[in-house]
Amino acid sequence: QVQLVESGGGLVQAGGSLRVSCAASGGTFSSYAVGWLRQAPGKEREFVAAVGWRGALTYYADSVKGRFTISRDNAKKTVDLQMNNLKPEDTAVYYCAAREENIVSPPPRYKYWGQGTQVTVTS
Repeated sequence: QVQLVESGGGLVQAGGSLRVSCAASGGTFSSYAVGWLRQAPGKEREFVAAVGWRGALTYYADSVKGRFTISRDNAKKTVDLQMNNLKPEDTAVYYCAAREENIVSPPPRYKYWGQGTQVTVTS
């Protein structure tokens, strides 16, 4: 069973960049597809991006395509989400999640979840 811990959230101005990271422990990390999802205040949790077992397979929500990049390092057991050209509407708690199936497209049926990290984008 894998455990996930997010880090790297913070406060940034619109147009800026931020990288959030997900560190895994336990389990065979390369056997999990990993996704990032976010939840803004008063809104439902939404899918952001996902990466498959070996990193070649990725999928992005339309709202972040071209601005966010997901990547993984199986040796380090980490998955990063590089966020560029951030907008105030990107403000949310960002969650890292994992699933055994090598599926990156929604619906995001993840089994394992981290606690989340706050990203706030000011205008």
